[in-house]
Amino acid sequence: MAREKPVPRSQRKAINRGTIRSRNDDTVKNISVGLMDIDATIMFYFNNVIKPMVEENGETIKVPLMYSNPERWSMIQKNGYLVDNKKQLIIPLIAFKRTSIEKDTEMSVDKLDPKQPKLFYTFQKKYSEKNRYDKFSVQQGLNKTRELYTVGVPDYVNLTYDFVIWTSYTEQMNAIIEKIIWSEGAYWGEDGRFKFRTSIDNYTDASEVSVNSERLIRTNFTVTLRGYLLPEEFNNVVTTQKALTPKRILIGDDVSLNLQDLVPGDDGRDVRITVAQQGAGGGGLENPLTVSAGTGVSIGGAGTFDGSAAKEMTFSIGQDVATTSNVTFNQMQIGQNSFVISERDDGKAQVDKDWVVLGNVYARSYIVSSSVTHMTQSFSSGSTIFGDTLDDTHQITGSLIVTGSLSVKGSITQDGVSHDDKFSYLRKSFVKKSNSVTAATASFNAITASAPSGMTATSEDDFVFFINGQYMEHDALTIQQVSGIQFVLKVDADSIGYNLESDDEIIAMGKFNS
Repeated sequence: MAREKPVPRSQRKAINRGTIRSRNDDTVKNISVGLMDIDATIMFYFNNVIKPMVEENGETIKVPLMYSNPERWSMIQKNGYLVDNKKQLIIPLIAFKRTSIEKDTEMSVDKLDPKQPKLFYTFQKKYSEKNRYDKFSVQQGLNKTRELYTVGVPDYVNLTYDFVIWTSYTEQMNAIIEKIIWSEGAYWGEDGRFKFRTSIDNYTDASEVSVNSERLIRTNFTVTLRGYLLPEEFNNVVTTQKALTPKRILIGDDVSLNLQDLVPGDDGRDVRITVAQQGAGGGGLENPLTVSAGTGVSIGGAGTFDGSAAKEMTFSIGQDVATTSNVTFNQMQIGQNSFVISERDDGKAQVDKDWVVLGNVYARSYIVSSSVTHMTQSFSSGSTIFGDTLDDTHQITGSLIVTGSLSVKGSITQDGVSHDDKFSYLRKSFVKKSNSVTAATASFNAITASAPSGMTATSEDDFVFFINGQYMEHDALTIQQVSGIQFVLKVDADSIGYNLESDDEIIAMGKFNS
């Protein structure tokens, strides 16, 4: 098995020796609460507080209480009763079993790290053996040492126990149930130890059965117990720690003070606080302080301060820099790449590099003296004006999304074509009547409207034809604009199912020029 590599000294955790104490002579051991402790409180409370008893043949009989193991509980569930080794019915009897454990979310505890719990409760022991040889009525300035124990906050849980009671008579059962109901809602447990609040919702009333010709009364109920769990030790992490208060504090003339110095020694008596010593001559600091002026700063009374006498120094930068002052700079340079802000001859501020503003820019007027290549931020609110004369041109590369109304004063062009021409083309819808009909063609004195650039060319899909008031299907039709003003409709007789006749009236409606 491979061995773990030792941790370097620089990475080792600092040890607080104030919390490392021998617990061999303690009468207070690690405080722990386990599931067995909770089960034992129920056993104790039933046997010593409730004390279930029944009267039979003029004698008072104590009803035994039994915690059921899995095999015994399975037999209870299967048969509804318990028998001894001689197959005799055990009665009267109370049997119970823990059936569930649930986290109590109403009293949640966040330990953050179970190896280093952050939540503790501290209590004080009434008497400490550290004081057994001290006579406080004679000794001056000596306080009693107190033993403090810090215990981790436990986890709160809800436990459920199922109980079954058997008696021979209903009167006996009533006496037991009355005692249990009277104690319901109280804190069950032993005085001076752990107590847990309990509740019982309902009781499954007595059911009378006959077992081996014997009378049997049975009652079932469930006990909900609000408990808490605190392991005695979690992976070598002690959940109970001991500390001692000092008996006196001595202030000396040595070096420094750490928080660990406030923890007394093993005798729990003295804590010594010391102050730094002076230099070898005794008249000043061991390491004097030297103050000198730098660039743009002047210091009145600059020099070395050794602590032997008071020394006054005045720092000055040549002008007032209060929040209400007018601060003047000839030129401001920021960063290592010579970002310079300077004043121009016309009185305007000039920046020699691009600006990247992560917040908002507020300006009374926004003037661009050259073309803007791109914008990456939107205008949040307010009215915005781009340009002030009709010869100004604003170019946008990409999509334009407008939320709200769009008002245009003037014409709109797309790919060199005015949108007015497109709208005029879309509005065109004229009706024409044929002036000549043959077996397969019909002629009209009309001119087809031409679609503007960027739109689909005019075709037979832009027209609707009727023969003698009946709609003509497009699949059998084709159109052609003959030179001049002659518009011709050609009909496929096989597809449409009939031939045209000279006296047929053919009406055309669609994209004619007029």
